[in-house]
Amino acid sequence: MDYSAANTGLWNPILQFGIIAATILIANILRRRVPFIKKSLMPTAVLGGFILLIFRLIGVVKLDLDLMSMITYHCIAIGFIALSLRVPDPNEKDSANKAGVKSGALVVGTYMVQAATGLVISILLAYTFMPNLFKASGILLPMGYGQGPGQANNIGSSYEALGFAGGRSFGLAIAAAGYLCACIVGVIYINYLVRKGKFTRANGETVSGSVSIDTFQSENEVPIAESLDRLSIQFCLVIVVYLVTFLVTWGLTSAFTAISVGLGNTLNSLLWGFNFIVGSALAMLLRLVLRKLHSTKIITRQYQNNYLLNRISGLAFDIMIVAGIASIEPEDLTGLWVPFILMAVAGAVLTLIWLKYACKIIYKGYYYEGLVSMYGMMTGTISSGVLLLRELDPELKTPAANNLVLGSSFGILFGIPMLALVSLVPKSTVMLFVGLALIVIYFFILLFIIKRQPKASRKR
Repeated sequence: MDYSAANTGLWNPILQFGIIAATILIANILRRRVPFIKKSLMPTAVLGGFILLIFRLIGVVKLDLDLMSMITYHCIAIGFIALSLRVPDPNEKDSANKAGVKSGALVVGTYMVQAATGLVISILLAYTFMPNLFKASGILLPMGYGQGPGQANNIGSSYEALGFAGGRSFGLAIAAAGYLCACIVGVIYINYLVRKGKFTRANGETVSGSVSIDTFQSENEVPIAESLDRLSIQFCLVIVVYLVTFLVTWGLTSAFTAISVGLGNTLNSLLWGFNFIVGSALAMLLRLVLRKLHSTKIITRQYQNNYLLNRISGLAFDIMIVAGIASIEPEDLTGLWVPFILMAVAGAVLTLIWLKYACKIIYKGYYYEGLVSMYGMMTGTISSGVLLLRELDPELKTPAANNLVLGSSFGILFGIPMLALVSLVPKSTVMLFVGLALIVIYFFILLFIIKRQPKASRKR
């Protein structure tokens, strides 16, 4: 085997990951040392993605865009699998379920607001000024704003196969605009609240959680002195679940295709595009199996370590964000700037208006903390939501940060109908309007869940 630089297959992945890693380190230095970047609250990975995009466009670095797309696709699944394997705190289970249901309904309700906004814009443009516009392109607004570059990449790519030229870059550009909204609109709103005297902005460095033995190791976990490194165990669990995810998805798509070619073609892109949901479900199943085996004494140790699983998911999401943003093709947006700008602006404004209304219902006692954290997450990621939250609640004393995680978890269940809608709307004009009507109906169902009070509360 040729181990020299001439073997591009051997060295290209290392070079590409090296470029991503170096960019993240540069972005981290800039975020810590440059005052206006630090005040912007832009996540390091987002800053790194924009830096790498600029470097690529001006020719400083050469990226393998196919590899970047693959990295974005796989990292979103790996990140969610790692999150889903975490062992929940039994002391917080009951309160978590109550907060999680409403937060999950809020998250998916926001998807519905963004989906309806995007589709109305794309439909109006397609029937007036831009007759060649892909009518279902508006569904990429919740994919980019609500779910981030991973899903924007996946759905945009699948829509390209259906005739949406530049769909992948359009989705990734929406996701990038969402990060800017999370940072710019979020910071502007926080400063507005300060001027109105709603709260006093925290000063000083961002507070980060300290790592104690209790944080790093739970009772009955595999000890550090074990022959197999604890991080290796977490990595193996995640990758084995991802392997099973591939096998299950492949088996399902093959079975559906054998039954009906049309059904197989419909579900093929859907299941592979949303493979992270299949992976999350399988990870939760494995977590339940391990807990059952532990309770019956068949196994005596807890193999998951929440701290390390969080680190694996954080690494996967950081790499995903950088690779996704860096692979945007601006030239693919030629002719799409009008819908892009309209969706980006309308999505930012209507998301804030909706969350201001809904968060007053759900987050009594910590309304502003719940609002800014949810806005950061529903236009960017959990990390941007936490960054905004720390400006109001630097020590994370309110439940707002926990609600972001709970909302995302329960949102997977509430978001299942979204899978069908994403596949439905591009099929035909009739299905487009049927899909829009279903989005509105489902929004009101979620609104009912959000506004519904527990029986005990209604009796008082």
